[in-house]
Order: sequence, then structure tokens, then C-alpha cells
Amino acid sequence: MIPRVASLPPWLGHALRAQRGPVPWHAVLRGALAAGPLLCAGVAFGRASGGVVAALGAMLAGFNDRPGSRRAAVRRLGVPAVAGAGGLVFGSYVGEVAGGAYTLPLLFALLGLFAGAFSAVGPVASAAGTQLLVAAAIGAGMPLPEPGWQRALFFLAGAGWLIVLRLALPSPGRGRAAAGPYRLDGERAAVRAVYEAVAALLDSAGTPESTTRRAALTAALDHAQDALSGPRLRRHASSAAERRLHAQYRAALPLGEAATALAWAGEPLPARTGEGPRRLAAAVRDGVPCGPLPAPARSGVGLRALDDALLHAAEAFDSGSARPPRAAHGHGPVGVLRKAAGPGGREYGVRVALCFGASAAVAQALHHPHWYWLPATAVFLVKPDLGPLASRVLCRALGTVLGAVVFAALAALLPRPAGLVAVVAVCGALIPVATRHFAAQTAVVTVLVLALVMVGGEPQASWGRIGETLLACGIVLLVGHLPWPVRRGGRVQDRLSAARTSAHAYLRHVLSDADADTDDSDGDGDRSSRGGAPGADRRAARWALRREAYRTLAEARAAIDLAAAELPTLARHSAGSEQVAVTLERLVDATTACAVHVDDTGRLPRRHAERIDALLDELELTPVA
Repeated sequence: MIPRVASLPPWLGHALRAQRGPVPWHAVLRGALAAGPLLCAGVAFGRASGGVVAALGAMLAGFNDRPGSRRAAVRRLGVPAVAGAGGLVFGSYVGEVAGGAYTLPLLFALLGLFAGAFSAVGPVASAAGTQLLVAAAIGAGMPLPEPGWQRALFFLAGAGWLIVLRLALPSPGRGRAAAGPYRLDGERAAVRAVYEAVAALLDSAGTPESTTRRAALTAALDHAQDALSGPRLRRHASSAAERRLHAQYRAALPLGEAATALAWAGEPLPARTGEGPRRLAAAVRDGVPCGPLPAPARSGVGLRALDDALLHAAEAFDSGSARPPRAAHGHGPVGVLRKAAGPGGREYGVRVALCFGASAAVAQALHHPHWYWLPATAVFLVKPDLGPLASRVLCRALGTVLGAVVFAALAALLPRPAGLVAVVAVCGALIPVATRHFAAQTAVVTVLVLALVMVGGEPQASWGRIGETLLACGIVLLVGHLPWPVRRGGRVQDRLSAARTSAHAYLRHVLSDADADTDDSDGDGDRSSRGGAPGADRRAARWALRREAYRTLAEARAAIDLAAAELPTLARHSAGSEQVAVTLERLVDATTACAVHVDDTGRLPRRHAERIDALLDELELTPVA
């Protein structure tokens, strides 16, 4: 099967590809305890419509219930839920006052332009924009007796219930001897994964796998940084266990730097080189001192840096205190507006506005009782986060047909409303597993939504759901291939521009350290005693810049991979971006190797300087469509 899939066109191969991994049983449990019980409570207390809205809030929040720390989950689930509540209020109001054939689609288009532009800011903003638009369509079209503000409260209650479950339930399989409080399980697992990724990168040095392992280390560091920098009531960590995790994360930064420099050198390392990081990973997992660490031979610059980093990590594990890491991607208001108004934000905003407004206009013209399904479906289809356009459309169509057929059979067999409530509970449990493939997710959500509609008092609507989904697929495909008033590939260009800026900022910092050593050769500058290396503050700033450079590169790579899997008519707008990303990755790797040399000798070797110059020249000569 693998060779056949590999020979398919990229867009079709992406549609057939599913994520793999262990079943997230904790998310499955939360899903089972969220939408179904909320709907059951609404029915039991004679407020079935309120239970339906609460279940919708829990369902949409469940899409964002991903692995990670509990603190980060509050922002990841809570911000989109607040946006969804606002969308319900907006939709309820315009559904009552904007009765014309043109007014409602125009208002929806303006809302889509706003939500689409701000979706370019980041993953949480993208989820918030999606829930804003979906809830606006539901609020405008779904016949509910409650006023808009009550709908918003029920919606927030549903999402809030899932957040409470996320915070309160311990991780599955956690034994009595588990290290530290269970509320920090997500942070602990993320920090442990960083040390395991460092060990894997050291093991792969001198092999073709080193590039993949370096990318895995970047992903692990990104995840740990997000987990530790989530929202908090206090400015700094409030417990000894949390301060210890912060210290362990910060101690991993010089280890990652040394491992990257060794992998960049391209020479195989002794098998025992990765043993130290592996023992540190075990210490994080078990909550015990790391004990004596095997020291690598100090026979080269990179190995000396690794040995120093291991000593620093051992001290950090013993002291167990550190400042919290800098928040990942902290965007101030100016930065948020700049990203929303950039090429990626403008392109996505216009596309969402056209799809959301056009689908609302078509739905209104058809006078279908469930007209709101059409714009709500278009919102999910137009999201680039879920894959290439053709892949999204194909998976959505197949998933809807499968879900509608399954629900039609269930509706004919199960008692009402008890059987439908059970269907909602089962589907809520399946969502965390179904998110591995868009078609599977669509099938599960279709069954869940059709059950909610019937509990709310509307007739069975499986076949109408199929027709409206296929119509939404056609609208999104048409809009996606229309001549565009703004430059195509803006999302990729935005990500590449951010990666280029971060890489150059990191390079300038490292080169300034080398220049400062030349200027301070009499020993007066802020330098450490070893080899004229930069002081602690300069190193901390360098590690932060290196993190930002690798993070933005990972985001650019993800956007490029998605663009490359589009149909050829769309993929050509991002031609050449792959080579730019590869060159930037090599530049940041080379800069990291330079930083390690500057720490060790206080100067930049000629070979490294020539390599940097060659990569900068290559960047200038690489064309991008």
C-alpha cells in the first residue's frame, strides 16, 4: 500500500494519509463526559434546546483538546469558546434584524473578512475565528427559543465544562508513585520529551536521519515552551515542582545547542554520548536527582560544549529553581495587527469572506430549513489548517456521506431521546481519535450534529446534510480557484518572511559576540572566564533567539508542505519556497555551530564564516514564485 500512496498526486496522497500514535484515552474520557451528559441534563430539566447549545460548545471545544499542559489548554480551549459565544450573540441579532436577501450575506462576508484575517495570527486565533463564524451561522439560522445572550451562556457552559474536566481529571495510567502533582503531568512529559529528543539527535549524528531528528528536537522544544508559558494567576511559578520543571527546561537549551552543533559537523559520535540526556529524561519522568552523568570526551569544540551543558544541567536539576521561560510567540497588539494585515491575513480574510458570504447567499436563496449548515460547512472547508483544499473537500464529502448514512440507520433503530443522547456521548468520545483524519472526523461530527438537531425538535435531516455539504464543497473549490485580487501564497510568504527575519536576528547576535570578543580582548567586557565566551545574559538572549528562529522555521515548513500538496494550479504559487526553507535551516544550523565555537574560543573560525557567507549568497539568489 505505501508505494501506491507514494505514487499518487500530492493532494490525493494527503487525503489518504492518517496520523498515527497511541489512543489518547484521557481525551476520549473527557469527550464521553462532555457533550453527552450536558445534553442529558438539558433534556432532564426540560431545557433540551439549552442542552443542545451546551453540547455544541463542548463539541467545538473538543476539537482543540490536544495533548499538552493543563495551563496551556485553558487558553487553547477558552479563547475560541469566548469567540464562539460572541458569534452566537452576533448571529442571533443579525438573524432577527437582517431579513433581506443581501443584508445577511453582506454582514457574514464582513465578519468572515475579520475572522479570516485574524486567523493568520496563530493556531489559537485560527480556532477562535472558526468558532466565531460557525457559531454566527448557527445563531442566525438554528431555531432556538432562547435569546442570544442565553445561547452564549449555554455555549460557554459547555466549553467551560470540558475545561473543568481537562483541569480536574488526572492523566490515565498515573500510578501512586508518579512524580510531582498530577496538574503538572503535561509540563513534565513535555520537558522529558526534550531530553529524549536531544539524545536521539546525538545518536543520529553523522547519519541521514540527523535532519529529521533536529526537526523533532525543535518540535519538542516548541511544545515544552508552550506548556510552561501558559496563562497563570501569578507572574512566576508558584510551587517548587513547577520551578524545578522551569529549571530543567532551561537546562535543556544549551544541551540542544551543543547537540545541534555536533549534528551539523556530520561526524558520528560514540554510542555513550547520548546516555547523559537519556538519564536526565528519566530523572524528569521519575522526579528524582539525575545522579552522576557520563561525561563525553572533551576532544572537540562540540563535545566540550556538550560536557559543559551536562554539568550545567546537573546543577540545575540539583538546585531546582529558574525563571519561567519566555512566552512563546508573545504578540503584542501591534504584532497581532501586523500579522492580520499582512499578505497571509489579507489572502485568507478575502477567501473566507467570499466563501462565508456566498454560501449564506446561496442558502438563503434555496429557502432550506437548515440553511445555516451551508455557511458553517464552508468555514471548516476553507480552513488551511486542516490540509490542502482538494484534500479537505474530498474528505469532507466522503465523511459526510458516511456519517449521514450511519445516522439514518441509527435514527430508525434507537429510541428517542435516550438513544440520541447516547449517540452524542459516544461521538464525543470518538472525536479525539477521529481527528487523525479529516474524513473520519467529519463522519463522527455529522452523526453528532444530526443527533443534536433531532433532540432539539427538528426532523431527521441526513439526506439534506449530504446535499448542502456537496454544495459547500463546490463553492469553496470555485472560490479557491478564482483569479485573486491579492498575491497568492501569502501564508507561505508570511511564514518564510518571519523565518528569514528570525534567522538573521539570531545570526547578527552570534556575530556580535564574536566581534565583542575582538573589541574586549583586554578582558574588560562582559565575558565569562572560559575562552572569552559571552556572559550569562548574552547566552540567555542567544538561546531565546535560536528558539524563535527554529520555531518560525518549523511554521514555515508546515505551511510549505501544505501548499505543496495543493492542486498544481495552486501549488505553483509557492514554487521555490522549499529551497528557501532548506537554506534557512542550514543557515540557522551553521549559526548554532558558530555560537558554540565562539563560546569555546571567543572567535569565529574562517571555515564557518565562509559557510555563512555562502548560505547568505544562496538565499539572495534563490527565486520564490
